[in-house]
Amino acid sequence: MGECASIDGALADPGFLVRADPGRVEALLEGVVVPESCWVASVYRMSAGRHRDVTAGVRRQVLALDAARLGSRRLCHSISAVEVDGEPTERWQVAWAASTAGRPFRHELVNGPGNTSIATALVDGRPVAVTLGDYKNRWTNTLRVWDLVTGGQVGEVRCTPPADKVLGTAVVEGRPVAFTWVRQNTAVRMWDLSAQALVGEFPLGQRWVSGWTTITLDGRQVALTGGDDPTVRAWDLVTGRQNRELVLTGHAGSVSVRATAVLDRRPVVVASADQVVRVWDLRTGEPVGGPIDTDTEGAFALVGCATAKVDGRAVAVTANARSLRVWDLATGEPVGEPLLDPGQLNGFLTGVTTTTLQGHPVAVTVSTDQGGMLEVWDLASGERIGSPDDGYDDVGLESVATTVVGGRPVAVTCCRRGRVRVWDLVYGKPLGEPRTGHNATVDAVATGVADGRPVAVTASSGDGTVRVWDLVGGKPVGEPFGGLTGSGVWALATAVVDGRSVLVAGSGDGSMFIWDLTTGEPVGEPMTGHSACVSAVATTVVRERPVAVTGSWDTTLQVWDLSTREPVGVPLTGHSDCVSAVATAVVSGRPVAVTGSDDATARVWDLTTREPVGGPLTGHGDCVSAVATAVVSGRPVAVTGSDDATVRIWDLTTREPVGGPLTGHGDCVSAVATAVVAGRPVAVTGSRDATVRIWDLAGGRPIGEELLFPVPVEAVAATSDGRLLVGFGQDLAVLVP
Repeated sequence: MGECASIDGALADPGFLVRADPGRVEALLEGVVVPESCWVASVYRMSAGRHRDVTAGVRRQVLALDAARLGSRRLCHSISAVEVDGEPTERWQVAWAASTAGRPFRHELVNGPGNTSIATALVDGRPVAVTLGDYKNRWTNTLRVWDLVTGGQVGEVRCTPPADKVLGTAVVEGRPVAFTWVRQNTAVRMWDLSAQALVGEFPLGQRWVSGWTTITLDGRQVALTGGDDPTVRAWDLVTGRQNRELVLTGHAGSVSVRATAVLDRRPVVVASADQVVRVWDLRTGEPVGGPIDTDTEGAFALVGCATAKVDGRAVAVTANARSLRVWDLATGEPVGEPLLDPGQLNGFLTGVTTTTLQGHPVAVTVSTDQGGMLEVWDLASGERIGSPDDGYDDVGLESVATTVVGGRPVAVTCCRRGRVRVWDLVYGKPLGEPRTGHNATVDAVATGVADGRPVAVTASSGDGTVRVWDLVGGKPVGEPFGGLTGSGVWALATAVVDGRSVLVAGSGDGSMFIWDLTTGEPVGEPMTGHSACVSAVATTVVRERPVAVTGSWDTTLQVWDLSTREPVGVPLTGHSDCVSAVATAVVSGRPVAVTGSDDATARVWDLTTREPVGGPLTGHGDCVSAVATAVVSGRPVAVTGSDDATVRIWDLTTREPVGGPLTGHGDCVSAVATAVVAGRPVAVTGSRDATVRIWDLAGGRPIGEELLFPVPVEAVAATSDGRLLVGFGQDLAVLVP
């Protein structure tokens, strides 16, 4: 008891979290008891892969951000206030964050991108994940082993010839082993995970393996495989020889082995063809019960099947792309209503497995719904456990496995981009009230005024909504603006039109929308003129009339009178590729627009004459993806960010570059904003390298350390008092100087 108290006491000290060696902290996390400590552990684990490779000062910033994402403003501020020897106090404080990270993940396995198949095992008493694959090229030659306690890689095996996927794991003669499918020689290979060596091969002689599972049959440990015919083959895992073939009548063509179970003391295999699942006695080869038609409409393929014991009876849990059901294995009849039906899902289910949670049998599913969702279902009651907002990734989840780490059940997931995450399935009481944000990537951020109070506005093309937030308190203002699921909003700007604050939004179908920021009501009908996605919007005043300037994938620029909601003249042409960014400024007393394009140039346009000002601004080596403007030492400048990972400053009077390119980002610069902080003009740049950098525009140099984020940054904005708004993944964070 004393040891547990000391562990919980250490985790209650923000200074310990910031300054202590991450390996020491991670070891203590396994012993937490107090619910509040469990949540603190979840905060630490959210970016565990980052903590090991950064200074204590950077760790402080990352921990404060993660605390805010999970809703604890108190913990966020306590962490930010921690003093670190040799480093200045936290330059930017996290005021609040809106996040979909409700079910905290323990680790993101570093160097994991590219994994497409996963399994779990115990190696030398330690829980591990085994990964294989590459989302860009599914053929790879490395099987990686990850310690699920620390999140670090602990081994790898070179597979020659290249393996297609990891099928699963088992313990054979006391050795933990993993199985990989090698399409090149139509074989399954067995790898010793402790020795990291090849120890067996099963020459299947089939074009592919469709399902793999292991079971003890007549005292022998065997593997069951399906393939390109209606036969299930049983392989002795010790001798490597095939010892049985079951020809499953009733299925035509290939059969997938889904799972095994024990039914009335008989070992059975659950196999499927298309959407039909059948159960077979492994000793006699006879069918058990009737066929299970998992999709009576015939529209969706089966993506997963797992077995469990619920109230003493064996059941199968089936997932096709749009529904989740439980079936009695003895009778083939459904058990209760569907856990999930097509009307409840915006995306597609991609995987299912079963485990026990605090003594209750549960199903764990992953899907592409709302970006990528992990959900847990109580199989006895049929209810979802926890909030449907609990577990999100920023892209669709593709596969899931479960295991136990430190006595706590966890799920291991892999997303479309190959990122592998480890999630707690049981976690402590939240330390605050998380703010739920978008269910897909935040594409645009803007600031404005609604009913006299400053607000932040965010848009996601993926979930089709626009949200308004109280900029000071972080609470949502009204309901999200919706109705745009088919096209989504890609660009935002605010303005004052006829005395009221409005939001101007560009849509993926080329339309323009105006909303009243105070009432949330649309102002008139959508405006049309572009023939492709409106990817950039800015507002200004021309001849005392409020206007919007829009850039589009159709390569044109359009000026709109916001009072009449009519275009001003014909579209402006000059770019040879998508116009991806627009900003406005005043140069020599005349309003201008500055545009960035995928043709790697920026251009300046006189908004009064609607003519280009000189030729294109050249210097970037790739798409100009972001533009902002500012005044530096009395002169108007433009700041551009590019997919070449650089930032450039341009004098808008001479249209010449100011100094050389600003370097430091490791990937595309996706967003730029400008502000005045502590009396000096700065540029704020966000990148797909998951960082934000602050630049002194007068000196052309970085200010302080970069700010780290868990996923790529797609949008930034700044207010007149120096607040920063950062859109990263599905989340929004507001930082104050």
